Amino acid sequence: MTEFAIPRFRSAICIVIAAALCAAAPLRAQSASPTPPSSSLLFREVTDEAGRTVRIPQPIHRIVSLAPSLTETIYALGLQDRLVGDTDYCDYPPDAKTKTKVGGAINPSLEQIAALHPDLVLVTKGLNRLETVHSLDTLGIPSYATDPHTVDGIVTSSKNLAEVLGAPEAGTSVAANMRHHLADLQERVGALPPKRVLFAVWTEPLISVGRDTFIADALRHAGAVSIVDSSQDWPQVSLEEVARLQPDFLVFAASHSETIPHDVEALANLPAWGIIDAVHNRRYAVISDAVNRPAPRIVEAIEDLARQLHPDAFVEKPESGKDKAEKVIPPPPRQSLLRPSFDITVPLTDVTTPGGCACVL
Repeated sequence: MTEFAIPRFRSAICIVIAAALCAAAPLRAQSASPTPPSSSLLFREVTDEAGRTVRIPQPIHRIVSLAPSLTETIYALGLQDRLVGDTDYCDYPPDAKTKTKVGGAINPSLEQIAALHPDLVLVTKGLNRLETVHSLDTLGIPSYATDPHTVDGIVTSSKNLAEVLGAPEAGTSVAANMRHHLADLQERVGALPPKRVLFAVWTEPLISVGRDTFIADALRHAGAVSIVDSSQDWPQVSLEEVARLQPDFLVFAASHSETIPHDVEALANLPAWGIIDAVHNRRYAVISDAVNRPAPRIVEAIEDLARQLHPDAFVEKPESGKDKAEKVIPPPPRQSLLRPSFDITVPLTDVTTPGGCACVL
């Protein structure tokens, strides 16, 4: 049996605040009930990333996605024509907004999902509720769950999903492209001393990331290491502890980076934050909140952070002769990075007291 997190809230603002106030015990999932047999369909049994055995009709023509990361992955695989529905928060790429909406990730409309007649509903273990999976089972609608915990896990999960959807070549191509960019980053920054950073998920209260989250792993790929060494996924941190550890940089993930300087300036004017050198000296890095979504686009956010923390690693040396100037490798277009994200959870067990609730960011 496997555990699913149980998110309770829909917006990034409500979620982290609520994470400090509510608690709910985790549930355990049972194997999915098989879809009722049909004489007109072929079926394939697969094991999803939550450990469930799922019976999926073949071929798959109609897909509903219940997480922004899954919607992004479907587009990355070039399978968007099969996507007949997604959530209110599936906003990237822009075409995803035109798909039929089935509600939120944690409170989707089962009636709307059923009306779309999907061959398969895609869910993610860390975001969607177990009750949703059970309800889909009751309706005879199969669901497949993903559950990556590292950047490499995101690569593998994307490839596995492509195979489940009957597009293994697309999965191989996407995975190879991700690995190519990650290998290039490793060559550039892997041998450099990592920058010590504080990744700020939320500032009031101050919540960061634990060492076993995929975001912490993304930081490592970017040539950084979190000053927060916690086994909790989303630990609350005191400003006194941050001041004691003194990070080199503060890292923010935002959909609109132009708002961050004002926000950081406001922090710098607060006496409690002024004791942190990185705030006092305005040493911060702003990256896309694609880093919050376990989808192929996370590699862009990682590269963006690496460029900000280690700019010298992205300066090409002259090929020959003293007259050739050094050339800075241009970053990828930022338009694709500045998108809101709602695809991570913050359990209360990682913030305050025993017991817990999972809240969507």
